Amino acid sequence: MKFGKELALLMVQEWQEAYIDYTNLKSLLKDILRFKQKNKPSQQMPTLPNGGLNRRVSLYRAFSGLTRRPSNITEEDVEDQVILVNAVQQVGSEGCYHTQFLKSAEKGGEYELVFFRRLDDEFNKVSQFYKMKVGLVFNEAQELNKQMDALIALRLKVHKPTVPFEDVIPSWDSKGNRSPVCKEMAHMEVIEEIEKSQRGTDHKPEADSTLASLDVLNHVNINVKLETPRSTIKGIFTDSKHRDLTFSIQELREVEEQLKRAFFEFYQKLKLLKSYSFLNLLAVSKIMKKYDKITSRSASKAYLKMVDNSYIGSSDEVTRLMERVEATYIKHFSNANRSKGISALKPKARPERHRTTFCLGFFSGCSVALAVGIGVIIHARNISNHDRRGQYMENMFPLYSLFGFIVLHLIMYSANVFFWRRYRVNHPFIFGFKPGTDLGYRQVFLVAAGLAVLALAGVLSNLDMDLDPRTKSFQALTELVPLGLVTVLLVTFCPFNIMYRSSRFFLLSCLLHCVFAPLYKVTLPDFFLADQLTSQVQALRCLEFYICYYVGGDFRQRKNSCNKSQIYQIFYLIVAVIPYWFRFIQCIRRFSEEKDKMQGYNGLKYLSTIVAVVIRTIYEQKMGTTLKIMAGASSMIAAVANTYWDLVIDWGLLQWHSKNFCLRDKLLVPHKSVYFIAMILDVLLRFAWLQSILGFREFFFFHRTAVTAIFACLEILRRGIWNFFRLENEHLNNVGNYRAFKSVPLPFNYNEDDDKDE
Repeated sequence: MKFGKELALLMVQEWQEAYIDYTNLKSLLKDILRFKQKNKPSQQMPTLPNGGLNRRVSLYRAFSGLTRRPSNITEEDVEDQVILVNAVQQVGSEGCYHTQFLKSAEKGGEYELVFFRRLDDEFNKVSQFYKMKVGLVFNEAQELNKQMDALIALRLKVHKPTVPFEDVIPSWDSKGNRSPVCKEMAHMEVIEEIEKSQRGTDHKPEADSTLASLDVLNHVNINVKLETPRSTIKGIFTDSKHRDLTFSIQELREVEEQLKRAFFEFYQKLKLLKSYSFLNLLAVSKIMKKYDKITSRSASKAYLKMVDNSYIGSSDEVTRLMERVEATYIKHFSNANRSKGISALKPKARPERHRTTFCLGFFSGCSVALAVGIGVIIHARNISNHDRRGQYMENMFPLYSLFGFIVLHLIMYSANVFFWRRYRVNHPFIFGFKPGTDLGYRQVFLVAAGLAVLALAGVLSNLDMDLDPRTKSFQALTELVPLGLVTVLLVTFCPFNIMYRSSRFFLLSCLLHCVFAPLYKVTLPDFFLADQLTSQVQALRCLEFYICYYVGGDFRQRKNSCNKSQIYQIFYLIVAVIPYWFRFIQCIRRFSEEKDKMQGYNGLKYLSTIVAVVIRTIYEQKMGTTLKIMAGASSMIAAVANTYWDLVIDWGLLQWHSKNFCLRDKLLVPHKSVYFIAMILDVLLRFAWLQSILGFREFFFFHRTAVTAIFACLEILRRGIWNFFRLENEHLNNVGNYRAFKSVPLPFNYNEDDDKDE
């Protein structure tokens, strides 16, 4: 793999603007190469007027080498030196470097001069960005130091040792052994603060090896995170963001878990910084070697010497800080078990397994075979013209269509993951997945294919048993096949470590946050999932039909009396409103916290959608000219508002002053036509609700339940398209703000007044 592609693959995508523009520098080198090839001299050696060979000019200079005094500048330095690199002190910047190209008078030297100017700009940009980031992580390290002081003091307070410990320096004998007092405290590992590696046989501990003082606990509070309904309600009534320490074991455990997450995220920042430094230094080395090769000069040695002496080339602060973080985490959070601590800080990515690819192909083939088999049976037995066709479509089709909606949504999400990775959208960071736990597109597609096999096998077995005269006595049993398939979905709630447990629990936690939306802080995964639910309204109605069909006992007589039930009709309306209500409440919560007017407008958008869904559902149940007009008007308003929000706010498109017509300045997909096609499809699919207003309930040979399912699938397809461009826009916002880290709240809050006094 060429280095340019490797750099694009390994770089932190959110920092891509801060990396050396390796591609542009290579293009400048190509300009130099084209000029040299165009002006390449003849291969024949030029001769002097007298017929002799043309010798170097230096061979005709006065000879003074034996008597000349020693000098630091050699003949090679005078004649062959190509560049001089000097550090330039500029206002508002530090560590800027300027390269003086000494061969600019030569033919074509202006190309090389442009190259070095561009290289200086790129290197200065990288060096300043790196120095700025290092300063930020050191500020965060100081804050983590204060957090650790409070944690150690809290451990002392909670465990309550029986010997005095406040400001005590352990005594040592001449052999370097602890005194009896310290041996008595040695069993309390949480308060042992002496680094064994820093003392020798004749050395005493340093001054900072004193046990932590409890005075720090008088200056801190524990931050209250509004993460549970109970804590949210309590925070509303108490109107306080902090609470005093209770010195309980449970409180200590919560603090430790929170600090473990903080140290983990901090370590990931250091890893990214180290990778950033390495890749940029390697890029400079590569580009200078290419320059030497093209121009047949020896400029890389001088330039790389400057790079080595620069801050980014000589600083090892990040490496030393990583070592200190590892030592702290191992000692304080992994019981001095190095392998356990390192594995927690450096989780391994889930390896790609051949069995995943094999199972994916196997289940996909089985799905196709089953679908073909169902088509053959329907055609061979003329089921489409069967006198009980309407009864089957009313009873069984809604039960099986639930799995069709889920499988289609999983396929679309699998395609999203594939294209996110292809176009370098950092979706694991955006969603907040733990490293190594995010599912690839193969795993998602495998789940979809496996579920499709079960559903299609159920449909095939149901058709066969329903129409076979020898098994008519098992009619009630055939009706239980879909119910048995639904139980497969309960695997999502399985607590055992099977079938991607971390991903399943992440999904359930986001779903819980959606259900109790106003009582949880709204994050991107929460409202992203709620948006997915708005496209699965028909699937939620199928679940309602499951409850009515089986709990009511209709499956025994193979009849459908649900539509005649008033309670069913009411819940048919409520179920359709629930996903939009989740999003409405989430917008209200964000508006109250962030004071962002856009969240208020977004809430009004979902409120208009709720009104449209309610009126349209009532019209489907009762009909009437007045209801038809109201449903059409409300649906039109909601559709226009949602379409504008999709294209302008969520996707960031339709920017009239952009360099890309009607798009945005930055695009990840190289083909602009893709964006215009997506916008057209979004508009068309947004207005698919017109079929319910215009009365397209049956067309061709499709039953009305099949027509409803088809339009529901169109909405799922629209949501899949929306997903890609929504996350692309979010990723570009992160890139524009160089946002590559998650912010982790710290458990202890130091009193500001005390800090000022200090």
